[in-house]
This record gives sequence, structure tokens and C-alpha cells, in this order.
Amino acid sequence: MRPDCTDFRQLFLDDVPMMDMRAPVEFAKGAFPGAVNLPLMNDQERQRVGTCYKQKGQAAAIALGHQLVSGATKQARLEAWAAFAQTHPEGYLYCFRGGLRSQIVQAWLRDEAGIQYPRVKGGYKAMRTFLLETTEQAVEQCDFVLVGGLTGTGKTDVLHQLDNVLDLEGHANHRGSSFGKRATAQPAQIDFENQLAIDVLKKRARGIEQFVLEDEGRIVGSCTVPLELYQGMQHYPLVWLEDSFANRVERILRDYVVNLSAEFVSVHGEEDGRRLFAERMLQSMANIYKRLGGERYQRLSEILREALEEQQRSGAVDLHRGWIEGLLNEYYDPMYAYQRAAKAERIEFAGDALEVREYLKARALREPRK
Repeated sequence: MRPDCTDFRQLFLDDVPMMDMRAPVEFAKGAFPGAVNLPLMNDQERQRVGTCYKQKGQAAAIALGHQLVSGATKQARLEAWAAFAQTHPEGYLYCFRGGLRSQIVQAWLRDEAGIQYPRVKGGYKAMRTFLLETTEQAVEQCDFVLVGGLTGTGKTDVLHQLDNVLDLEGHANHRGSSFGKRATAQPAQIDFENQLAIDVLKKRARGIEQFVLEDEGRIVGSCTVPLELYQGMQHYPLVWLEDSFANRVERILRDYVVNLSAEFVSVHGEEDGRRLFAERMLQSMANIYKRLGGERYQRLSEILREALEEQQRSGAVDLHRGWIEGLLNEYYDPMYAYQRAAKAERIEFAGDALEVREYLKARALREPRK
């Protein structure tokens, strides 16, 4: 029999399959990439057992748990655990602390299905602590550089061409701006943090000790950048990406209109996708109403509404350039110009996409600064 596991690092480096014994409500708050929720108890059962524990103690709670998970219910869950174990013989099971729930499932698999299946000692809590420490250690030990630039310069495009990028927007499933929400949901905060930490872990295992990040705010959509990393981002050196106004307009048109519209259609179907895309765009404009001011908001939102109607009618997206150009000239560019001036002392290089990419690749070959 394989022993129970305490090597959290290898679990995440190897993407080892794991089944999570926690209740669905616990799993939804945060889990690990690829883990499958096959709970010992559902939410209602867990709540009843918890109440019993508080009122009558552990022995009574365990007895109630065995009563609730018995007969056909127990058999169905046992079959699901056995199927997972047979499909993933290299995997592990875990519960919150690696305690009673995972030990019960282990015993039932062994005694009633003849399957010896190891658990993760310390469970979810120990693995979660390991990942939080992974990010903290990287901030302490590694070198970081930020990529900044005006809206639409293609910062994400440049980052995706590098091996040492930490893609905060990718992990958050959000483009970071007021219009950055995708057709699919963002991860839970804990899932975002876990995915980021595993990314760091895997890159450091490959010998990467210098990371490139996009210059982000603390919040990426609904996901919050880990505090220690965000604090570091306030003083990391900055590389500034430049591009022409015309190129920026076309890139925004591609990403936020053409591609995002197609994404909504792919997820929700033709009719609902187009309707939901239009609603999302109008809501995104409404979200910055106060910052735009009443007159400017009315003018730009009307251009956006006409562009959406024309897109719906003919498929043409040309009218979208109107509100994009207006937002850049009147809102985003002045805001970014102010931010650039405030960060001027930290800017160590500026150039176009090719120049910035080559500079960052060369920079990664230097000795780390820390």
C-alpha cells in the first residue's frame, strides 16, 4: 500500500488527482485545481452532525454521521469513491484537516471495497497553508518586474510570450479593467490564490527566480491580489509598453468586442449570447458613470448602444470605435498619464512590444537582484 502523503510540493508539481471529502459548501469556498468533490456528507448532513457535536459531544456526532450515511446512501458514495480510486490509482483523498472524515472513507474503501487508498495528512488546511507560504516565500526570495502601459497597448499579449510571467488576469479570469469581465465566472478568492501559488511553485521548480507581472490594482475583477505581492508591486521596477493610438483602438475592438462577443455566443448560444454581451457592455459603461460624469457618460453610452444595435443587425463592429476612442481620449489616457508620472522613477525601460519583449527576455538572464 502507498503511504499517506505529506509531500505537498510534489502533489501540486505533479498535478496528482485528489478527491475531497469535504461538504460541497466547503469545497465551493475554495479547492485545488483538479480536485474532485466526493463528500462523505452533504451540506445538510454536515450541519446536523455539527449541531449534534456542539450539543451532545463527539461520540453522539459520530453515531449520527454513521446513521445519516448508511444503506443506499453509503453504498452510492462508496461506489463513487471506489470508481475514483480505480481510475486514479496514483491519487489521494483528503478532508479538512486529514482527520476523521478521510479516515472513515479510507476504512470503508479498505474494508468494504478492498481498496487501499492513501490520504493527505493534514488535509486541505495543511495544503492551503503550504500554498500561501509558497507565494510569501517567492515575494521574499525572487526578483519581480512589472509591465505597465496605456490601455490597449497589448500588455497581456507581450506577457503571454514570456516563460516567467505570472498572469494575474488569467488566474482571475478577468481583464482587469472596467470592461474586463468575461463570459464565464471568476474563480473564488481562495481558488485564485491557490492557482497563483501553484503557478509560482511550478515555475520555481523549473529554475525561474524572476517573475514578470502586469501592473495591476489590488483588485482584479472580484479577485484580490495577495497582500504581500501587492505591497511588493508598489515598488517593483517597471517596464513601460508603448503603441500608437490607432493600434490600441484596434486591439481593444478585437479583445473587448469581437472576441468577447464570440465568447458569449460560445457559452450561451447565438441569441442569448448576443443579448448578454450587449447587457454586459452597457453595464460596464454604467459602472464608471460617476468617474465619467453625466454628460460624457450619456454621450459615450449612446454611441455604444448604437454600435451594439448595428452589430446585432449586421454583424458590423465599426461603430464601436467611436466609444473606444472617446473613452481612451477622455478617460483612460489622462488617468494612465497621471499614474505614469507618479511611477516615473521606477520605469527602467520603455518601448514597443518587440523591444519590451526582448528587453524582458534579456533581463531574465541577469543575476537576480535579491
